[in-house]
Amino acid sequence: MEYRIEVENLNVYFDELRVLKDVNIKIRKNIVTALIGPSGCGKSTFIRILNRMNDLIDTFRMDGGVLLDGEDIYDPKVDVVDLRKRVGMVFQKPNPFPKSVFDNVAYGLRVHGLTDKDALGERVEESLKAAALWDEVKDKLDKSALGLSGGQQQRLCIARTIAVEPEVILMDEPCSALDPISTTKIEDLIHKLKKEYTIIIVTHNMQQATRVSKYTAFFLHGEIIESGTTDQIFVEPRDKRTEDYITGRFG
Repeated sequence: MEYRIEVENLNVYFDELRVLKDVNIKIRKNIVTALIGPSGCGKSTFIRILNRMNDLIDTFRMDGGVLLDGEDIYDPKVDVVDLRKRVGMVFQKPNPFPKSVFDNVAYGLRVHGLTDKDALGERVEESLKAAALWDEVKDKLDKSALGLSGGQQQRLCIARTIAVEPEVILMDEPCSALDPISTTKIEDLIHKLKKEYTIIIVTHNMQQATRVSKYTAFFLHGEIIESGTTDQIFVEPRDKRTEDYITGRFG
């Protein structure tokens, strides 16, 4: 089995507060892995480790190993801009730029040096099609992205992420601000995208985790209590704390 990400003995601190403790996990290629657990248990901090978003916080420090395709992403020689191209992120609340639909998707491509108008047009169209949004916006490419519905904005953010051809897509509760119909569209999209991308999704929605993921890790108080196939975690959890969480006894 080929692993895209390997995390070994990871500890994360903000000032003296230890928010992740001895985290060990291997993320398989082209498979959806769900991270579940109550609020404040370290899930979002963990995925922000994978594209070095925590670097932006002054009090952050860490020890342990984080490998992407066998390379240490915290090696001083790593180009963080390039890393964030390889490991894209979709946030909880849709965050389109106050630009046109076209310019939102083209933004990352231009940052990485693509300026040819025809090539840009092709990549934007491909990305919007891949995000199942093209038919809804093909006549609005020059209109502000802020005029789209919440669900459309989130799919636009996914199109913007995949335009630069990442290897990994991190999703931090991508449906929590969306209605059920938009949520279904995002989940359908995740099923399509996993053929080409390794996807890690943070979700509070147990049903969503069972619908979209093949592997699940349960976080509690900064530790991974249990990880395994989603079927095993939800049907035969090995740890009582996992069982208590997924059956709604706490969280």
